[in-house]
Amino acid sequence: MGCSSAPLRHCLFPVAGLGTRFLPATKETPKEMLPLIDRPLIHYGVEEACGAGCRDVVFVTGRGKRSIEDYFDRSPDLEGLLETRGKLDLAEMVRGISEMARFSYVRQSEPLGLGHAVLCGRTCCNGDHFGVILPDDVILSHVPVLAQLDQVRLRFGGSVLALEEVSEEDTSRYGIVDAEDLGGGVFRIRDLVEKPDPKDAPSRLAIMGRYVLSSRIFDHLERVLPGSGGEIQLTDGLKSLLSEEPIYGYIYQGERLDCGTKEGWLKATVTMALRDRGLREIVMDVLRSEGVI
Repeated sequence: MGCSSAPLRHCLFPVAGLGTRFLPATKETPKEMLPLIDRPLIHYGVEEACGAGCRDVVFVTGRGKRSIEDYFDRSPDLEGLLETRGKLDLAEMVRGISEMARFSYVRQSEPLGLGHAVLCGRTCCNGDHFGVILPDDVILSHVPVLAQLDQVRLRFGGSVLALEEVSEEDTSRYGIVDAEDLGGGVFRIRDLVEKPDPKDAPSRLAIMGRYVLSSRIFDHLERVLPGSGGEIQLTDGLKSLLSEEPIYGYIYQGERLDCGTKEGWLKATVTMALRDRGLREIVMDVLRSEGVI
């Protein structure tokens, strides 16, 4: 199959999850809107998508996610107030959020799995290739990870998944691939297994929350049967897609901050604070006052 040279324009964000690990904070506030220093988690993902060339961002939402829409909408009252107070830089920053991309929203009426969430975005992303970002993971990198994957797609064609080598005991937490090493961090995928027992894992190469997918995935997601919990798994759709076109994996270059748990979010917050010249000393002062250092 030849490589598609069409630029990546659409990126889909599945954000309909309930965020139960962060209750009660997420009773009214979407998990994706939890702050990491001075911006919500979802903002980092949108910045990554835009950095990869995407200009159309699609959120697959559910009940209680209205604040995501409000965040990426214009705020004329706030912008006007900041301008009248002479805070022009802040007014421009707030205005710029709504201008990052063209935003659209699709409702996932039931929590039927990641594969179903991707399928919900079909009307907005159907065409050539599109990106998928799971915003629980904030990845710090010089080149946006989605752009790294797209470079592999432009070279080889097919769909491309972000990979990370994990410990043997952690293979049960991720989708794991069986793959042929093509060199340079690129793998051609032969099979995918969802959260295998470590003794049955075909490798230690785990799928992380970044994808560049062919629009053919939608046909396969429509056909796959629901898996555990009655959910449609994206991994099952990808396994089916393998029968039609190649899928590649790439060990991305970057540092992943897992913000999907309270422990991970706290670690990410401290990590980011320590790397900020203005915040580092505050963290150090607290550690000293608590007798930690």
